[in-house]
Amino acid sequence: MATVGATPGRTPQGPVPGAASASFASPAPVPGPGEAEEEEEEPAEIHLCVLWNSGYLGIAYYDTSDSTIHFMPDAPDHESLKLLQRVLDEINPRTVVTSAKQDESMTRFLGKLASQEHREPKRPELIFLPSVDFGLEISKQRLLSGNYSFIPDSMTTTEKILFLSSIIPFDCLLTVRALGGLLKFLGRRRIGVELEDYNVSVPILGFKKFVLTHLVSIDQDTYGVLQIFKSESHPSVYKVASGLKEGLSLFGILNRCRCKWGEKLLRLWFRRPTQDLGELNSRLDVIQFFLLPQNLDMAQMLHRLLGHIKNVPLILKRMKLSHTKVSDWQVLYKTVYSALGLRDACRSLPQSIQLFQDISQEFSDDLHHIASLIGKVVDFEGSLAENRFTVLPNIDPEIDEKKRRLMGLPSFLTEVARKELENLDSRIPSCSVIYIPLIGFLLSIPRLPSMVEASDFEIEGLDFMFLSEEKLHYRSARTKELDALLGDLHCDIRDQETLLMYQLQCQVLARAAVLTRVLDLASRLDVLLALASAARDYGYSRPCYSPRLLGVRIQNGRHPLMELCARTFVPNSAECGGDKGRVKVITGPNSSGKSIYLKQVGLITFMALVGSFVPAEEAEIGAVDAIFTRIHSCESISLGLSTFMIDLNQVAKAVNNATEQSLVLIDEFGKGTNTVDGLALLAAVLRHWLALGPTCPHIFVATNFLSLVQLQLLPQGPLVQYLTMETCEDGNDLVFFYQVCEGVANASHASHTAAQAGLPDKLIARGKEVSDLIRSGKSIKPVKELLKEKQMENCQILVDKFLKLDLEDPNLDLDIFMSQEVLPAATTIL
Repeated sequence: MATVGATPGRTPQGPVPGAASASFASPAPVPGPGEAEEEEEEPAEIHLCVLWNSGYLGIAYYDTSDSTIHFMPDAPDHESLKLLQRVLDEINPRTVVTSAKQDESMTRFLGKLASQEHREPKRPELIFLPSVDFGLEISKQRLLSGNYSFIPDSMTTTEKILFLSSIIPFDCLLTVRALGGLLKFLGRRRIGVELEDYNVSVPILGFKKFVLTHLVSIDQDTYGVLQIFKSESHPSVYKVASGLKEGLSLFGILNRCRCKWGEKLLRLWFRRPTQDLGELNSRLDVIQFFLLPQNLDMAQMLHRLLGHIKNVPLILKRMKLSHTKVSDWQVLYKTVYSALGLRDACRSLPQSIQLFQDISQEFSDDLHHIASLIGKVVDFEGSLAENRFTVLPNIDPEIDEKKRRLMGLPSFLTEVARKELENLDSRIPSCSVIYIPLIGFLLSIPRLPSMVEASDFEIEGLDFMFLSEEKLHYRSARTKELDALLGDLHCDIRDQETLLMYQLQCQVLARAAVLTRVLDLASRLDVLLALASAARDYGYSRPCYSPRLLGVRIQNGRHPLMELCARTFVPNSAECGGDKGRVKVITGPNSSGKSIYLKQVGLITFMALVGSFVPAEEAEIGAVDAIFTRIHSCESISLGLSTFMIDLNQVAKAVNNATEQSLVLIDEFGKGTNTVDGLALLAAVLRHWLALGPTCPHIFVATNFLSLVQLQLLPQGPLVQYLTMETCEDGNDLVFFYQVCEGVANASHASHTAAQAGLPDKLIARGKEVSDLIRSGKSIKPVKELLKEKQMENCQILVDKFLKLDLEDPNLDLDIFMSQEVLPAATTIL
């Protein structure tokens, strides 16, 4: 019996690529510096330093026009570095400083930048510094040891560190390293002080946060306290070390994306809230379209198709490296056909919506060509069975012929083996002819008992090859003839199919641009379908935008997370616009809903700035350039700061960076220190903002410092508005209505909250008594009942000691007992 052997090959695994790209509308370029009044004045120059690592950018630049360093906190970007390109387009730097050690993405970007000979107004000069100049610790030292004119000389080193930490985000490691590299470059080039003495340093008059045009500034603390993102440890024991999952957060309830690239884009939108009204309204138009009842079936069909949009960049990267796996062809085939389904569906939708028009036009016939090629060439069943790329019949006649020969080999080789057996020694009971790839055809016979030594293996007319599993393998004249006639069929077929795979890969890679665009538009559609689904389920409404309105107006707004957790939720309105009520001071008992109200305003504003429907009956969003918060203390041992110092840092960020278009949310600031000092700090911060007049930020402050109002620590005027959370006393009970109304709370009602927390009635009663004594200015005396109990306890202890005395003991000294025991106890008994 003849057998045919085949050794399946394995395709090498390809590396995993980085983040995918997503498209964003480019902002209008910022006008350059105005014409100087005097011709002798040199034009302003900008020197930019950038670092790129693990999908994040750290950017800082020095502007010679005002001798100020601007920085952008660590920002996510994709491999095409579109965000960096936006920065370059906006500020037009004279030089670009970066590390000499870069990955492929940054190297490719810098090479393209260097090749722009006709870049307007001028191509930047590229400066590469050793990577050691961008070290984290050395960068911190440069920042902290710098000579800055805006820091008083009287400050100690510790005070200087605290002052700088309120301006510079030291938790953004890439930004800190970029600032350190920029300082190194400025010191080496001596920008602006080239002709001065060497001891004269480059002037630095300030540090300012740099935010791209139309982007809204939100720091990491705000993302945390508003629960926009919330990472939790994964419950799976297999992911304890590194696995994280999204907890109860705004991102968690809105993320209904079907493909990972949609989820990635949604996270990117959350990280980049924008003021670009054209972009925001284009997002809302798509959401509103899918919220119409007649479009529900279409939305569900598109959602199903989006589930088949997979990791196209990874597949394209493997193709370039010739590391394509069988599963990659399957995934690409499904992705392309799903994209064609999306195109056909969008062509039936209103082309007045830009996204539908883009998908209809940009999902070109190249997709059909790719799908047709893959479907006609790739044998998916055969490829999975052999774990390698195989082609369908009728693609290559030569391959088909060789496969037919390979399929017919068993019966043919059986006949060859029968003829070989006739010429062998009669002692050999059987033989077979086998085919081994790379070796060829061999005659296999069983090992006889007499074949002990290697010399016994020699048979006349046969060339011994090897012994395996008690089988002797030889080359005969017939097997040599078969090698010459048929050749190495298996390897020949694999080589030819690999060549076809390479040709197919070239066809796909030639159309990679349309595949990349498919991913961009499909992920955008996925995000908007997810937001539409959430808006439908949770009853959200479309916000409107008013650039002339400075602030926000919300009618019957709801907290998007709290309303999912509470049985009933009381909606509240908010309005901050114009010159009235820019500072809203909210008082009320504990647990009355002050913090929820603050977060609700912040979350509704944020949702509108990412292009989502909002949990409110109506919402009008004006020009908002930043959201600052001081709500929860984000404690960390690694920071080495007290809770109150962290609170101060958060408020300092708002004081130093908030503008008239900023929204500031402050909850219980000042409670972490002495009551008087905390109240004074809160009043000082608010008076600082109120002194700005019409340019004061929009501020919501929740506080239990009723003295702020009672002592009239804030100036009277239209800028301040007092609000309270409505309550009602029902006998000894306090009823919360969770409704915001104008006015000031007359008491904190701490005793009611203490009772709800389960404190004993005696403690609550004593607390109210002490509180009343303090308010009336009377002295606080110990409770008589407690004093009598203590006296009796001390008497009993003294009596017990006396009864233990042995009066007959000659060594007993009663004078010592009286002086050491009785007399000291008398002061507590009498």
